[in-house]
Amino acid sequence: MAQFTYSDLMATDLGKLGTAVSDWKAMATDSARRGDPGHNPPGPGLIISDGPGGTVRVVEAMCTPEGPDQRTKDRMQWYADTIAGIVQHAAEVDAAAVRALRKSHGNDPYNAGHASYTSLDQEQLPRAKELAGLGEKANEKQRAELRRLWESLSPEARAQLWLGRKEDLMAAGILSPTMPQIAADGGAGRHDSQSAGFDEWVSRQKMQLLTEGADWKGMTDASRHMDHYLGNSGRPMQLPVDKMMADVPAFKSYVDDTVRLNQEEWRRKAVEEFKKNGGKPVAFPVEAKQPEGYYFAQKDNENWFYAVGGANSNVTGVVTAVPDADGNPKVSLDYQANVWDRYNWDEGKGVNVGPLDIPDGQMAKLHRVGLAQEFDMAGTSDVRHYDLGSANPDGNPLPGPGEGRDGRTDAGRDQQQDRTTHRPPGRTSVR
Repeated sequence: MAQFTYSDLMATDLGKLGTAVSDWKAMATDSARRGDPGHNPPGPGLIISDGPGGTVRVVEAMCTPEGPDQRTKDRMQWYADTIAGIVQHAAEVDAAAVRALRKSHGNDPYNAGHASYTSLDQEQLPRAKELAGLGEKANEKQRAELRRLWESLSPEARAQLWLGRKEDLMAAGILSPTMPQIAADGGAGRHDSQSAGFDEWVSRQKMQLLTEGADWKGMTDASRHMDHYLGNSGRPMQLPVDKMMADVPAFKSYVDDTVRLNQEEWRRKAVEEFKKNGGKPVAFPVEAKQPEGYYFAQKDNENWFYAVGGANSNVTGVVTAVPDADGNPKVSLDYQANVWDRYNWDEGKGVNVGPLDIPDGQMAKLHRVGLAQEFDMAGTSDVRHYDLGSANPDGNPLPGPGEGRDGRTDAGRDQQQDRTTHRPPGRTSVR
């Protein structure tokens, strides 16, 4: 094979991209077409294609009169967002490479007498610092770009950014989960697809009384979620994860176990990267989830049983290794717990609070007749710091649940406008 020269590289239209993204897109496309055969009922296959204006279009391989259920919609959105993000990221890397090469060699492919260049970090780190400086003021598009840059930086450059802009990065949502946030089931069906009868109006009135009764019994979260369901807006709501851990110690243990199951591997990788980088500070993102989600049982906490029931949860964070006074690696973890779920009612599930009860299936039917509406729920805990040790792992207990971001343990925070806060708007198309 002939040697690939700098002239060849400068003559290449890097904006056209190629191999890496094409291979990844083909892999994701094959996965989408297979569907979700392991789920009960199996998820349908999906077809991915280019959409207008640089978007990605995802549709069901076999269309049905009733359309996709909620779980399928979530899968479609995840594929659309992920593939569009990968393509955008590759284009950004190409642009950074062109800028770096021009700094190093100028526009003349035969003149190599310009500034030295050793890494894309020199191009990407300044932009990442600029975006991180926006903090909570960063919009969704800027947050998405910041995340892509964050994942592209070398461990050394990432540590420089994290140690210097930690608060800004957290405010910009850099710890938001990246794994698919997909509903556990298809939900009750299409909203407002049937006509309401007398029984449904009676059930709605009974549920309104139940929300008041639940609040009177101290089940404030269950009451608020029932009331939001009846409010029929479908807007997402925020979950107070710190309060959930404080109210249900078993859930706090579940989160702690997620960290403990992975901390040794994280520590090992940090020490390895630290040595590889000559004892300089390094940082890398981590994300971990247990095989099964967490179920808030009625016997453990009736409030969270009715407010959430079963939910998905994971841990996201940043592992850093910095030199101690003797130059040895000191490894630590900054992490948060994330919870997400969809508020819906199974066909076989009713509710009973005090003297009032609603029979099985009636709660779900309120969604189909348009008297209530399912909605997404999600939230994050406060960020916690934990020392992972150096040559040996740290055996100290993990931090306990603290107050909320606003200094309260009250769960009645503002509603989220989107469950997946890192999702860039206007880039994807799901039909």
